[in-house]
Amino acid sequence: MKAIFLTGTAGAGKTLLATKISEYYTKNGVFPAILNLDPGVESLPYSPDIDVRDFVDISSIMNQYDLGPNGSMIMASDLIASKIDLIEEQVNTVNPDYLIIDTPGQIELFAYRQSGQFFIKNITADEKINLFLYDGPMVTTPLNFVSIALLATSIKLRLGLPTINLITKTDLLEEKLQDVLGWSSNMAKLEKAISEEADGETYSLTTNILRSLNVVGLSQGIIPISNATGDGLENLHSALSRAINMGEEVED
Repeated sequence: MKAIFLTGTAGAGKTLLATKISEYYTKNGVFPAILNLDPGVESLPYSPDIDVRDFVDISSIMNQYDLGPNGSMIMASDLIASKIDLIEEQVNTVNPDYLIIDTPGQIELFAYRQSGQFFIKNITADEKINLFLYDGPMVTTPLNFVSIALLATSIKLRLGLPTINLITKTDLLEEKLQDVLGWSSNMAKLEKAISEEADGETYSLTTNILRSLNVVGLSQGIIPISNATGDGLENLHSALSRAINMGEEVED
C-alpha cells in the first residue's frame, strides 16, 4: 500500500482533490481508499472508507471538557494519535492499493503538532508521500507566492516526507496561471516580479527567503491541477510514480 497525504492551507481544495484522485485511480483499475483525518468536518463530497469521526467526536469533547471549537479541535487531533491501532485495523480491512489521506483544513493541527508526526511514522505503508496544495487564487501575486512557498517548505521539513507541489483551481486563474508557473520554474522571473511589487526591506526580505527556498527545492516546479475538472491528474500520477516508485502504472 502507498500512502498519499494531502496538505495545504484551508480552502486550497484538499478534500475535492482527494475525490478526484480516488475517481482517477478507480477508473483506471486501481483500488484506492480515502481516510478522512479531519475530526471537525461537517460534510464531505465523498464517502470516506475510513473516518476519524468514528473514533473522535468533537461535540462530546466540547461538552466533556468545556472547550470551545478551537480547543476541542486541538484535543481531537491529539486523540487521533491514540486511535492509530484502530484506524490501521480499518485500513487493513479495506486493504487498498493507495490510501489517500485527507488532512484537516487547519494545517497546523496536523503539521505542527506531535500527533501529526506520530501518525505519519506509525501508519503502515510501503511508501509515503505528501502533496502540498498551493491555493491558485491565493498565489497570483509574487509576495503571496513566496509566502506560501515558505509554508510549503516548512511543512516539508515538519513532515519529513517526499513532497510534490501542486497549484490548484487552475480553471479559475486564466492568464495568471502562466505567471505563477513561470515564477515556480524561473527564479529570475520571480525576482523581477517581486521588484515590481515591493521595494526596500520587503524586497530584501522576500528575495533572501526566495534564494533559500531555491536551495531546498522550489526550483522543482509546481504541477497545475484543477480540483473541479480533474485536468492535470495524468501529470500528477506520473510525478507520483516517479517519486514513490509505484510498481504498477495505471493506464492513460
